[in-house]
Amino acid sequence: MNTTTLALIPLLPLLAAALTCGIQNGRRAASLAIAAMLGSCGLALAAFDQAWGMGLNEHITFNIPWLAVGDTAISFGFVLDPLTGVMTAMVTFVGLLIFIYSAGYMKDDRRMARFFCYLSLFAAGMLGLVLANSLLLLFMCWEIVGVASYLLISFWFHKPEAAAAGKKAFIVTRIGDMGFLIGILLAFKTTGTLTLYDNGQGLLELPISATVLGLKASAMISLLLFLGAVGKSGQLPLHVWLPDAMEGPTPVSALIHAATMVAAGVFLVARMFPLFDVSLVEDGTLKMSHVVAWTGAITALIAAFIALGQYDLKRILAYSTVSQLGLMMVGLGVAGVSVGMFHLLTHAFFKALLFLGAGSIIHGCHEEQDIRKMGGVWKTMRVTTLAYLCGTAALVAFPFTSGFFSKDEILAGAWATNPPVFWIAALASLLTAIYMTRQCMYVFPGTHRGEHTPHESPRIMTVPLLILSVFALGLGALAKDYLMDHLPPYKNPVAEHETIVIIVSIAVALGGIALGFLIYRSRALGQATDPLAVTPLVRKLWFDELYAATVGRLWALAIIIAEQLNELLLFVRDLAVLLADRIGNAFAVGGDRKLIDLLAFDGMCDRLRSAGHTVTRPQNGFLPGYLRLIALGAVALGLLVSWMK
Repeated sequence: MNTTTLALIPLLPLLAAALTCGIQNGRRAASLAIAAMLGSCGLALAAFDQAWGMGLNEHITFNIPWLAVGDTAISFGFVLDPLTGVMTAMVTFVGLLIFIYSAGYMKDDRRMARFFCYLSLFAAGMLGLVLANSLLLLFMCWEIVGVASYLLISFWFHKPEAAAAGKKAFIVTRIGDMGFLIGILLAFKTTGTLTLYDNGQGLLELPISATVLGLKASAMISLLLFLGAVGKSGQLPLHVWLPDAMEGPTPVSALIHAATMVAAGVFLVARMFPLFDVSLVEDGTLKMSHVVAWTGAITALIAAFIALGQYDLKRILAYSTVSQLGLMMVGLGVAGVSVGMFHLLTHAFFKALLFLGAGSIIHGCHEEQDIRKMGGVWKTMRVTTLAYLCGTAALVAFPFTSGFFSKDEILAGAWATNPPVFWIAALASLLTAIYMTRQCMYVFPGTHRGEHTPHESPRIMTVPLLILSVFALGLGALAKDYLMDHLPPYKNPVAEHETIVIIVSIAVALGGIALGFLIYRSRALGQATDPLAVTPLVRKLWFDELYAATVGRLWALAIIIAEQLNELLLFVRDLAVLLADRIGNAFAVGGDRKLIDLLAFDGMCDRLRSAGHTVTRPQNGFLPGYLRLIALGAVALGLLVSWMK
């Protein structure tokens, strides 16, 4: 595959975004965007086929000189390897299904054309991010994804909640991006290059022996890059934006929370993993991979707990996404790239299925999202229900579904290298099975508790669900051996599946389903008190309130101080201007006009002129007057001479 062909994968959606800017017809914009995504998907599958034949450390790179800084040239370019191939194929394929689904979901929206413009821009940024062979190009595409996600989350900006959610997502992710940017600058200062692979001279190929603040430079760079991943992939403590992103249209939720934006942080860690698998300190007791694993484990557990107390259909899935992203980080931290990316791949399909299924349920229930007002959906929405249950089975890691195989690899890696993380991940998996069973018990059986009878969605929405269902059930078994053999582990060989791992993996899935069923089977759902929806979980463990009471108040205090400082500076400015005006007037009036003009130059001239005029008055031209003056002068001269003698 040549440079042009590889570059077309992100350029086709970018071209579609540019063209749909000027299109008002929604159907025409949708057709153009879907066609561009279809073309990218075809090229991505061809790239995947080529990349799958490469070795673990083999790369095909296309670097293009961009600018020079002194003697150092900064290049833009693309890299094709198994990691890029599988990620590009997944993003384009899942994205294509979401685009098709969106054509039916948004058909009555008057801004449908603008929606597909934003979707295409998002896809272009995400594909550029995946293919980038330069850390700088990766960051630029990273920010394109951030801007597009802001536009999509706040797409229905007439709703205050949507506008606030878009701003929240943009601001919170910028916090992590600041660390990302500093990491890029430190990487360039340390190595002199931002190209990832460059015939042995790339950032991921050079040995980095320098130290920064007593830590290895490679560890410091990876720590700063991880801050960007924490923000983008919703890890604690920067996870608060992700559940609020549900205010956007449901296809946006599927695109952001399934295969693309939130996976960008996990992909960043996977791409830069050679820097993460180094010691933070000289004795080697603490590695960045340990930080990644523990961050992911704590995130997975807390998000799973919060999901137990939510009633919004999409918000439950949002916290589930945060939890699963935590498990991906655990996989990367304890077992390397192959395990973390395996779960990312399977999660992309079954979580996209769940979000699109949730959108179909909401559409069929006349835009109702509260599960307490649902029930009986199975009776009128058979296709959606079956598809949703397939996604649920994969999410809870029901035996032999795709989620079972990928989550099993994470647990095996954790048991082999970090047993405490293993038990935390197992508990998070148990809670996942419980809250998904709870959700299904509220939504599907019984009688409908809403005002309107549910109805099935059109085929343009249900066909993508059926396609994703097949992948949610069977992808794990088909892809397991290939992914483990082709994706670089960078860390540990594939862990052995000991008996305790297999038992725990099956027990948490089946046990969680059984617990959820036993708790909710005999309750008057929607009317009786929910035993799991305790106040701390309903209030999301008060994270938003905590930030409002700490960071929010500090920010408000900083604003007050800044305003007062601004007023003080304005007062000092006005005082300085006034003093300058007064001093200027003093010099102008007192110095120039009165001292220089009246007393010095102009005054002297006037006095000389007056004296000259006085002296010339006797010069009247009359001889008798002159003789009298001569006589008076002679007398005066005589008297002076006599007085002197």
